[in-house]
Amino acid sequence: MSVAESGGGQSAWRRSGQGESDRVVVGDPTGRSDNLTDRTRDPLIRPDASRLTALPPRVRRQRHRPAQSRIPDSRTERDRLRETAARYVAQQNIVPPISMDELRDHATSVLTEAGIGSTYQDYATIVVSNEIWRDTLSRIPHDRRLLLLPQCLRHREHCSATIDEFGLVCNRCGSCPIHELTAEAEDLGYAVLVAEGSAVVLEMLETGRIEAVIGVSCMSVLEKCFPHMEARAVPGMAIPLLQDGCADTTVDLDWVWDAVHLTSDDRTCRLNLNTVKHDVRSWFTKESLETILGQPRDETEKIAQDWLARAGKRWRPYLTVCVYLALRNEMNDEPPLVPQDLKKLAVAVECFHKASLIHDDIEDDDDKRYGESTIHVECGVPIALNVGDFLLGEGYRLIAEIDADPQIKVDMLRTAADGHLTLSRGQGAELCWCRCPRTLTTLEVLDIFRQKTAPAFEVALRLGAFYGGADNEIHEVLRRYSESLGIAYQVRDDLEDYSGKSDTHDLRDLRPSVILAIAHKRATVGTETELVSSLWNHTRTYDEVAEELQSIIRKRGVVDTAQDLLESYTQQATRSLRPLRNPTLKGLLRRVIGTIFGDSVIEGYCRGFEARNDAGGRDGAEPAP
Repeated sequence: MSVAESGGGQSAWRRSGQGESDRVVVGDPTGRSDNLTDRTRDPLIRPDASRLTALPPRVRRQRHRPAQSRIPDSRTERDRLRETAARYVAQQNIVPPISMDELRDHATSVLTEAGIGSTYQDYATIVVSNEIWRDTLSRIPHDRRLLLLPQCLRHREHCSATIDEFGLVCNRCGSCPIHELTAEAEDLGYAVLVAEGSAVVLEMLETGRIEAVIGVSCMSVLEKCFPHMEARAVPGMAIPLLQDGCADTTVDLDWVWDAVHLTSDDRTCRLNLNTVKHDVRSWFTKESLETILGQPRDETEKIAQDWLARAGKRWRPYLTVCVYLALRNEMNDEPPLVPQDLKKLAVAVECFHKASLIHDDIEDDDDKRYGESTIHVECGVPIALNVGDFLLGEGYRLIAEIDADPQIKVDMLRTAADGHLTLSRGQGAELCWCRCPRTLTTLEVLDIFRQKTAPAFEVALRLGAFYGGADNEIHEVLRRYSESLGIAYQVRDDLEDYSGKSDTHDLRDLRPSVILAIAHKRATVGTETELVSSLWNHTRTYDEVAEELQSIIRKRGVVDTAQDLLESYTQQATRSLRPLRNPTLKGLLRRVIGTIFGDSVIEGYCRGFEARNDAGGRDGAEPAP
């Protein structure tokens, strides 16, 4: 029986779907450039700075639809059910295979423990079954597994794939996540089918070549498959589509990635990331900071520590700690401890970040941060500048004090300095634009984001990697991962800023904004173009044209396009991890994407409903609020 051709993804880059440019950037499927010299592969030397020349392959924006009645609609509730099932199975020490009656009894207990209603009995049964088989499946080599994906994950109107007797043959156009799932799974050694129905699974099992199945499908198909797999004691994990009907279906995509990468070598399960996040946050209380940094000796140091203790998401120190723990986890049989020097390193990363915020708030004349007055509003600009400079010095001092090999400390200090240089160039590009404003393209705005935001992520990740003993290949991956992660983070900030969820309003403050860049690109008539250009050129204010601009943004689908862009960069961050051969680090970094950017779903159409849709049309799914 043939399967989808392996070795897919010969080019991880495609022609941009955003319409920004016709230029194409080609690289190998790992995301590495073929023309890097040996010198630029050294993790201590950054390749010559260059502008972005193309956008990532477009991934169609995810749509929101309520889950079917048998599945919890809240992602938080689904996660709680999954976590409760994992804990329950570990406590009960359940050995597979078990009968359906036993499985349903366990599912009932899990629902009760999670405080979730019996309406979701069938869904809970699947979740519990996954946890029961997890350990067994993790020990089966990837090349003895089948990944089964439904055709309804594709975007019918954009899909150029062909369909043969075995299912869909993906053309790797990048318009939906089937390409990425297929390419990654085949790279790991999976047999992959994009097909429908329990008969396909049964036929593959009959060959004896497949020892385990990971399937994405609707609840009804999964229920039909279970008796066949139980009878053969076949290890399997299933990720249910959240909707019935084979049209506009969605799935918890990060659950799919977790299952695909599951291996006994991945010890991420020993790292409770929620606990790590809580621990990292606890280091930034005033008491903890005094322990790590020492008692404040003067007013400058007191203001600096007070500022460090203020609200913040602590993503950057969290990333430093996670990378270190993932690397050390690979080297030891027991979960790694958190050394005091790791706390110093994490606080150093936050010192750099909080210093940049002080300076950024002054440069942008922002009077609020975290819902409170900024430092320069409270204390004046001279004191704020000095506190920012002091925090930079504190960061470098903490790195220098770490008990590590001298060369590692040199590498850390050089990486931090390099990050500051790049960040300053990005901030400088924005400030120089403010002196002489002009219309910026989407690529030019994203390039500013790349320089302003990505370095902070790169420094955080790579400092943890240096301390954890990473090799050059890992540093190269972290460099590329950071760039995509940083741009995605800033695009999301622009979306939150536009929706009123943040302290700032870049359109009102007339700063470079991806929303405004897309609006200018999408404007199709002279009056629209002139209006958007007037904002870019600072000849009119946002308040003067707010109503007309909002109309343009709605009419031209600007927010939808920006959300497409956000999804594209998060997918590019995911792709950048493909070369990693450290399963714990790879699994962790993939989970970080889901943690930072929240729910991840994919949508598409199912062949079974195409005729009906063609005949009668369909109502479009509404964008997520």
